[in-house]
Amino acid sequence: MRNSLFARLSLGLFLLLLAVGVLFTLLGLASLKQYNASLDQELNRDLAKRLVADRNLVADGELDQQALKALFELYMTINPSIEIYLLDTDGRILSYSADPSKIKRNRVSLDPIHRLLGDMAEYPVLGDDPRSHDRRKVFSVTPVPSEERREGYLYVVLRGEEYDAAEAMARSGHYMEMAAWAMGVSLVVVLLAGLAIFRLLTRRLTRLTGLVAEFEHSDMSREPRKTWRQQRPVIRDEIDYLGATFDDMASRITSQIRQLQDKDAQRRRLVAQVSHDLRTPLASMQGYIESLRLRSERLTPEEREAFLDIALRESRRLGRLVDELFELASLEACERQPEAEPFALAELVHDVVQKHQQEAARRDVTLTVTGDPAMPLAIGDVAMTERVLDNLIGNALAYSPEGGTVELALAGGNLPAVAVRDTGPGIPERDLPHVFDPFFRGNQEAARGEGLHAGLGLAIARRIMTLQKGDIRAGNRAGGGAEFRIVLPRRLPGQ
Repeated sequence: MRNSLFARLSLGLFLLLLAVGVLFTLLGLASLKQYNASLDQELNRDLAKRLVADRNLVADGELDQQALKALFELYMTINPSIEIYLLDTDGRILSYSADPSKIKRNRVSLDPIHRLLGDMAEYPVLGDDPRSHDRRKVFSVTPVPSEERREGYLYVVLRGEEYDAAEAMARSGHYMEMAAWAMGVSLVVVLLAGLAIFRLLTRRLTRLTGLVAEFEHSDMSREPRKTWRQQRPVIRDEIDYLGATFDDMASRITSQIRQLQDKDAQRRRLVAQVSHDLRTPLASMQGYIESLRLRSERLTPEEREAFLDIALRESRRLGRLVDELFELASLEACERQPEAEPFALAELVHDVVQKHQQEAARRDVTLTVTGDPAMPLAIGDVAMTERVLDNLIGNALAYSPEGGTVELALAGGNLPAVAVRDTGPGIPERDLPHVFDPFFRGNQEAARGEGLHAGLGLAIARRIMTLQKGDIRAGNRAGGGAEFRIVLPRRLPGQ
């Protein structure tokens, strides 16, 4: 829980609010100090002028030193928060109401005095504090004995040492306690509100994490029991998009795992089937060869010839099976790539039919070509396409009865296509989805011949058509018999 996104967001929010609170307090104190200084100077901007007028400091156009001394003594007693200084026209301090032992300066800068006298609405204007070498404070000032005849200035520091001491005491006491409480309460309120908002924002992330964890601990071969789209059908923001994307990813992973499981099961069946198909002709060959060796003196010449014929037939069968295995493996590994070129499919069909006429005659099957030969030029590998037609015609001859017909129908239209049709028993509906699977043999009893099929011919044909970006499909004829249709890409005009 400590490492959760919500916990980290909460800690980040707390630290952020703490930093903002401290910064706000510091800025607030500085602003309050600036405001108080401006307010104090605004309220007392004519204080120095009123002191001169009220205390009769000027008599007969001259500054009354006795009245000034009495003024110093009076304000040291009744208002110690202000300090009064008498300056000459160069800013030197001539006399003052403060404690002499605490005066650090013997003159003050005249620039702030001239700026304030030039614009009495400019606040705050800070002048030198005679009690410090670097401190500056708000003040009130007036020329003496008069504006027209300046012999000096009455310089009144509005926040003297007594004021600073009282302010420091108040700030360190009740004021700071109130500020601390205010900042603490504000921090807690904002933090709770922020945590509530973060909880609302991270709630969906928590649910999404739960879906990911549930899928992670499942066998991943079944669709997730819960999906994000079940909870949030409409994508409104990035989190919804992430959840929908996870649904798609989980679905793809499940599909791929199922495909891998199917491939693994198919591989196991393939190994078992290959082992069986290799073992059968090998065992037959071995049996007849051993018989020839052990019983050669007792066998008649006719029996020896028969044994040799069987052993030779089984060796050829074994050779075809090995060749087909290597051919299929090479196609699946994409080691063999088609050399695509334009060619006339109708001419290739006639050539392949002519090659199989002798076998058709031997089986008493009529092999014909029908349809319109005027079709677009096909794009493909001529040798590979011939291999496909050989497999399809060989299967059709094997499954056609004596007196039957195998028809190669040239299909007109936009794409070059040919259908191989026979008059055999057809393909059972339950076998149609599997006829192109390796080692699938279907109804072998209907085939005429010995050991004709290892179940690889149609698998090789489909792989070849896939590599050529063509198509091959299997079906049954309405009047009986099977039909295999191949379609190749066409050459476009101008190519």
